Amino acid sequence: MDLILWRHAEAEEGSDDLARALTHQGRQQASNMAHWLRTQLPEGYRLLASEARRSQQTAALLAKSYEILPALNPDASVEQVLKAINWPAPGKTIVLVGHQPYIGRLAATLMSEQPLLWSVKKGAIWWLNHREKHGIEQVRLKAMLTPSLLESMR
Repeated sequence: MDLILWRHAEAEEGSDDLARALTHQGRQQASNMAHWLRTQLPEGYRLLASEARRSQQTAALLAKSYEILPALNPDASVEQVLKAINWPAPGKTIVLVGHQPYIGRLAATLMSEQPLLWSVKKGAIWWLNHREKHGIEQVRLKAMLTPSLLESMR
């Protein structure tokens, strides 16, 4: 299974957390990352977003069709997210557009088996791959890309 953890891009401030929209800069960050992802993703990937407007706006820049899962909302736990995506379903590629702190906790838990909080920048992706080799389960980091790093590559 390939799992791309994509933190939503920069969003407006506001008291209604689920209603917060992307800023102009956030739309540009998400658009640039979506363009890069389209060149890398295999056919038939599954795109998931939370109920938050900023998450859905980020996902919509990658594809017109995506699934909305309440289990990916900002207050989700690592366990809720892993259950919702059926980790580690073999042979699938999932792009999950979500939120801190669970994006950082997911990356840490899957990569190090430690319940740490890793910082993940807005608009960044962490592309993880789960495989079994010689009877041992492994999670590998295939790519980690921030909007500023992507911009510097242009």
